[in-house]
Amino acid sequence: MARPVWAGSLTFGLVSLPVGLYTATDSHTIHFHQLQRGTSDRIRNRRVNERTGKEVELDDIVKGFDTGDEYVLVEPKELDDIAPGRSRSLEIAGFVDLTEVDLAFLDKIYYLGPRGAEHGKVYSLLEQALEKSGKAGIATFVMRQRQYLVAVTAENGLLTCHTLHWADEIRDPKKEIGDLPGKVNASAKELKMAEQLIDALSMEWNPEEFHDTFQEKVAALIEAKKAGESVEKAEPPAKATGAVDLMEALRASVERARSPKDTDEKATTAASPQRKKAAPAKKRVPSKGESLQSLTKAELYKKAAAAHVPGRSTMTHDQLVDALTAKASSGS
Repeated sequence: MARPVWAGSLTFGLVSLPVGLYTATDSHTIHFHQLQRGTSDRIRNRRVNERTGKEVELDDIVKGFDTGDEYVLVEPKELDDIAPGRSRSLEIAGFVDLTEVDLAFLDKIYYLGPRGAEHGKVYSLLEQALEKSGKAGIATFVMRQRQYLVAVTAENGLLTCHTLHWADEIRDPKKEIGDLPGKVNASAKELKMAEQLIDALSMEWNPEEFHDTFQEKVAALIEAKKAGESVEKAEPPAKATGAVDLMEALRASVERARSPKDTDEKATTAASPQRKKAAPAKKRVPSKGESLQSLTKAELYKKAAAAHVPGRSTMTHDQLVDALTAKASSGS
């Protein structure tokens, strides 16, 4: 069982619930050591006194705020002493509709758990009430000498705590991006075609379909270099679509996203009104002599659409090849 990264009391009104805050996510980033080029010598960072050049122990380090003329020294314990609730209170100021919380404010997510079985009823009561009301509790608390704004929500039978950015931490996009187009005068045909493309690429949200392909490429690169081999470079980014080519690009995208089965059914229905439904198109399995690798990404995507490969819209050329090969092998 994991240890909480913070423990205290969640309060709403006159109700107080002892809780622990638990890390909800892991990072699967591949970490590298720093080495001096041409050697296997590790490079390490040390805390060094810049005047004497000597290494300083962590216990001998204090915080200093530069006022320009001198440093104001602050001990870590002094920060704990002035923290609201002495760093052990997560007080809900009020409840808001979940839809009111702008996604730009969301930062990290933690799990909240009751500190003791005897507090299970209060914990479950708050979880059920938040679930039924569709609201989030907005609260503040201090952890590791920093105050956080958070949203407490109910998700799948437990309480979660989403840390939020403060309002003054959200940058104004109009100041950050100099060439925002605003509302452009798109033609009715362009807008309709864009909506059709969105509809054709619509899917059910299934996070299990997505994985970190870059980390897989990094792992493959490491294995290849161990074996003295080289790896294929990534595909270059797509060229920007110009305004003149926009309509044609949209039309081609819609045709590529639609499966041949849907296209055949619509064509047959239009030609023969008496026939309500066309016979389903047979799935074509690539022959042994045919190399999927030799096909373009657009051709692979068309085959993936016909085979109803999930998550195909985000796949690279190689991922489409692997997915189609797996489909053909399984016979599904």
